[in-house]
Amino acid sequence: MELYLTALRGVIEQSGFVALNGPTLVMLLVAFVLLYLAIAKGFEPLLLMPIAFGCLLVNLPLSGIVDPGGFLYFVKFGIDHELYPVIIFMGIGALTDFGPLLANPITFLLGASAQLGVFVAVIGAMCMGFTIQQAAGIGIIGGADGPTAIYLCAKLARDILPAVAVAAYSYMSLVPLIQPPVIKLLTTKEDRAIKMEQLRPVSRTEKILFPIVATISCGLVLPASVPLIGMLMFGNLLRECGCTERLSLAAQNEVLNATTIFLGISVGATMKAETFLTVATIKIIALGLIAFIFSTAGGVIFGQVMKVMSGRKINPVIGAAGVSAVPMAARVCQKVVQKEFPGSYILMHAMGPNVAGVIGTAVAAGAMLTLLSK
Repeated sequence: MELYLTALRGVIEQSGFVALNGPTLVMLLVAFVLLYLAIAKGFEPLLLMPIAFGCLLVNLPLSGIVDPGGFLYFVKFGIDHELYPVIIFMGIGALTDFGPLLANPITFLLGASAQLGVFVAVIGAMCMGFTIQQAAGIGIIGGADGPTAIYLCAKLARDILPAVAVAAYSYMSLVPLIQPPVIKLLTTKEDRAIKMEQLRPVSRTEKILFPIVATISCGLVLPASVPLIGMLMFGNLLRECGCTERLSLAAQNEVLNATTIFLGISVGATMKAETFLTVATIKIIALGLIAFIFSTAGGVIFGQVMKVMSGRKINPVIGAAGVSAVPMAARVCQKVVQKEFPGSYILMHAMGPNVAGVIGTAVAAGAMLTLLSK
């Protein structure tokens, strides 16, 4: 009997229940909330689900799953060495049609203006006591581009990577909730009623040349942007060249899906209680929301400028799509307009600034890396 009691005592002493504490319970609750948002509410489930489960795994006491030699220790290699974000960009490129942007190149300016929140957040973060490198990592949340945020933080401010990654993906998933109030605040009903002319057809030659020219141009001006821009354009070239369909489909599906799983779990694995539950995390999440709001506002405000300059031929609502949450932001613009005017259709027009936002955020990250790398 004593032998059984000794064995039972040993099992209890080595169980995770003994090591449970307040911070760990809080992080498990955070994981449950994220799972609920992903499963029940459908908020960016392809990313939020792996992140939530990674958070759950890493906060189960004594599992050793993230310790040297553990499963997540090796899986995290891809995020520690910036592999996953770059591969994700290749998949995004293979999924992206740059036709709307090429058909109306002026909308590229809307993608650039929607980076306003990035710089507002950078200034705000520095005022709150963050270093310039940390501020850059926080500011990029305003671009609504999770892979870019992870890539930049891994390079400049690895210590705030968990909070930045969670904030970036959370706000990406909340685009349908955050953007409509900002759009309606900065536009009138008459603005939202503007109908835009049909986009011109874009030739296959243009679509093939664009990723090549864009890679060379960005690479020469900002060499630090080559990993992101280069792989984005490589993926797009696979899509558009017409002779690599198998590779394009692989980049869009198997490669992208597998990388998304490992990226999400790796991000969740960085959310250990001792590093995540800090005052800095609260500040980062708040600054991320401010960045996202200002980025949306910057795009809409510049959309108003373009509306006036074009003689009311441009609907300013499409400026909100300048953040790089593709294609969710463009769909939000369409829904906002169509809710009031069922016959209006601006989705393809909104896709121009939307894909421009992907390029704009990557270029902004490249500029920050160029200026701030130690």
